[in-house]
Amino acid sequence: MNPTELATQAQGIADRAAAFAETARRMAEAAAPAAEAVSPFLYLLTIFLLACFVGYHVVWNVTPALHSPLMGVTNAISSVIVVGAILAAGMAESTAARVFGFLGVTLAAVNIFGGFMVTRRMLAMFKKKGS
Repeated sequence: MNPTELATQAQGIADRAAAFAETARRMAEAAAPAAEAVSPFLYLLTIFLLACFVGYHVVWNVTPALHSPLMGVTNAISSVIVVGAILAAGMAESTAARVFGFLGVTLAAVNIFGGFMVTRRMLAMFKKKGS
């Protein structure tokens, strides 16, 4: 294949890519009114619920052999978040910063407590299998 044929083929591919891009642009413009019809709250709520669903299935399908090391790392990260949130809340000058610091401490504490609860559940499963 000589350079002229290669350049011709590349130009043809580039033309097709430009046509596809134009088609995608027109489709996006046609879909824009439908996207604007959905309220931002409903859109964000949908994302939150899907994230909860996926997170639930990801966490509960972790094999028992990996669960304890993963929970240990998660609890270590959450403990660092608790320390940072306490510092943020303690040194905050505005009420909003104090509220977000408090929320950070609360949510990270819930994560740590939940990790220990799930690990305890896993230990109970190991005891049943060993019996």
